Amino acid sequence: MVETPAETLPISSGEDVVRVRQAVRLRCVEAGFSLVDQTKMVTAASELARNTLDHGGGGSVLVETIHLGNRRGVRLTFQDSGPGIPDIARALQDGFTTGSGLGLGLGGAKRLTNDFSIESTPGQGTRIMIARWKLT
Repeated sequence: MVETPAETLPISSGEDVVRVRQAVRLRCVEAGFSLVDQTKMVTAASELARNTLDHGGGGSVLVETIHLGNRRGVRLTFQDSGPGIPDIARALQDGFTTGSGLGLGLGGAKRLTNDFSIESTPGQGTRIMIARWKLT
């Protein structure tokens, strides 16, 4: 199996959010994910890319295929240099928003993935890593 090398995609416009969705879907197909797992990962990626753009002022995502033992996965690492998230626990609660959305994004992305981590420093930006796994 030939794997696509890791790639970093910019997120600075709505068109970039669409490109992130397309790249993540392709990576999930290459990893052999079911349609349901593809949809979960693309949905989480779309939400986080939109947050990177709208709340972080833009940034990037690193898209990788990863292996651990008998598991293959797709890992996405979103990075921005925006205002950061002062209260991560609150931001992960459904219904909390600093914008005009429903406040389901971060918590929803966490529920749709197998691995989720977030680091944020007010005034310095946010880094969010998500991954989804498939047994090989």
